[in-house]
Amino acid sequence: MGTTRRIQFVHALTAWMLGAVLLLAVLDALSPEFLFTISLIGFFVIVDLTAAFSVTPRWRKRLWVVIGIGLLGVSYIIFRRTMEVLPEVM
Repeated sequence: MGTTRRIQFVHALTAWMLGAVLLLAVLDALSPEFLFTISLIGFFVIVDLTAAFSVTPRWRKRLWVVIGIGLLGVSYIIFRRTMEVLPEVM
């Protein structure tokens, strides 16, 4: 049962990411930053929608590591974009 849920999770995330690539390509906005951000948003949505109510499987507990790494990545992207926009202080 747990393996089926895990495969469904992977399939949903793969479909989201392929959809994101296609949408960004159609909009001519395909960049690694946009793809990473949209994929992370999709990851959060899928994690929330597939959450179990009573028992949390072991594999879902390890998703916190991926969530932390994703948040660090988005924080870095935001920081870098902010530094590009702000004028030099000196």
